Amino acid sequence: MNLHKIFKTPNPIIGVVHLLPLPTSARWGGSLKAVLDRAEQEAAALAAGGVNGIMVENFFDAPFTKDLVDPATVSAMTLIVQRLMNLVTLPIGINVLRNDARSAMAIATCVNAQFIRVNVLTGVMATDQGLIEGQAHQLLRYRRELGSEVKILADVLVKHARPLGSPNLTTAVQETIERGLADAVILSGWATGSPPSLEDLELASAAARGTPVFIGSGANWENIATLLPAADGVIVSSSLKRQGRIDLPIDPIRVSQFVEATRRSLNAMTEVKTVSSVKMTS
Repeated sequence: MNLHKIFKTPNPIIGVVHLLPLPTSARWGGSLKAVLDRAEQEAAALAAGGVNGIMVENFFDAPFTKDLVDPATVSAMTLIVQRLMNLVTLPIGINVLRNDARSAMAIATCVNAQFIRVNVLTGVMATDQGLIEGQAHQLLRYRRELGSEVKILADVLVKHARPLGSPNLTTAVQETIERGLADAVILSGWATGSPPSLEDLELASAAARGTPVFIGSGANWENIATLLPAADGVIVSSSLKRQGRIDLPIDPIRVSQFVEATRRSLNAMTEVKTVSSVKMTS
């Protein structure tokens, strides 16, 4: 996966728009306009703050179904993503929770979005929705049937879940890439807002052998300098919300702070590599 080609940078920051409850979800409020308005405000705040891409999730539809979502969810997300693509020029991705990758692929392909996130692409995970089985076989063939170029960012040992069995991280990363054909992998902490450890990121990056590795949760402007050297990009949401609360809207000031901290970290990494290169050649 060529990150620079999609995001115009080799180390993208992907901000997340958590959609308010959609039609047929347990907390649906009855107004799609309210959902659209909030999504547009958050997308605009992320774009103004300097992120390189946006992920759209039906986050507040919990409790989630473990597989196929209702057609109304697909319809609503298609409409919303199309509106956001008309509002901002950033690459946009889609995550249909909990694990409806086919619907995500269909939406992304129809609106010309660039990527999707898949929580469980391979293996079996025990979750609060029950056992979720990866469906890489079906998804990759569906992408081919659609003639789609949408990229697949796949979680490895996804948060809010435990693997059935005990695969080690290195094996899980390699199988997600080599057998599941993920275009990039995502490493998260144990839950929303919890970061992966630096050690796990380093193990994942080594196992990925050049396939991009994203930090999938828990990144903030205080820890990004520590975590980013072991990853290729970051997907961020909670720390960008007002007061850092997941239920509140995106805070443009927090977005700018995070983007600035990330850029300082990237600049520092570049300087270190330059100095090391000069020493090796002198």
